[in-house]
Amino acid sequence: MKQAFLVLLLSPFCAFGQKSEVKAVKASFDNYKQAILNDRGEEAVQYVDSRTIKYYGEVLDKVKHADSATVNALALMDKVMVFSVRHRTTKEDIMSFDGKSLLVYAIRSGMVGKNSVVNSSIGEVSIEGTFAKGQYVSNGQKAPFNFSFYKEDNGWKVDLTSVFPTTNMVFRKLVDESGQTENDFLFSILETLTGKRPGDEIWIPTKDL
Repeated sequence: MKQAFLVLLLSPFCAFGQKSEVKAVKASFDNYKQAILNDRGEEAVQYVDSRTIKYYGEVLDKVKHADSATVNALALMDKVMVFSVRHRTTKEDIMSFDGKSLLVYAIRSGMVGKNSVVNSSIGEVSIEGTFAKGQYVSNGQKAPFNFSFYKEDNGWKVDLTSVFPTTNMVFRKLVDESGQTENDFLFSILETLTGKRPGDEIWIPTKDL
């Protein structure tokens, strides 16, 4: 009887706590979104998780050290990242970056596109301990994928890598529909973005340039 009374007494507090956490998850995405839309790279990285920073560190390592065979065998999303950084960034900057500063640079230079967050929000949220899943909503429409969030340093952080499988599928479909080879398609995108088509240097580890 006492246990049942205690559960009854605490349940409103638990519900309030859950609602507060859901608000915090959504706020994390909204804060990240506003920082991206306003080119505030240093602020944006405050709202991404350690998995995201680790991923950008791994990309940076490939940019610096990976040879042509290694790059050509990468998953499409990873290849996009390596090509973009090599083509759009100076050797001096690349060699000075770590994963976090590369992400800041990618946001400032538009490699992390504003169209990925504009008119978007997080809809339904489910939370399990320090992990949360939030449905991506674009232009008021629910998308068939979720963003993951992790609670780190007493705050919810966005895991950008959680949507990479979906992004990879989108890129793959675009490549298939283009009628071009995978590399030619990516080079065409970079040429459109920068006005310059990548040359053979795109395949050379940055440390060797």
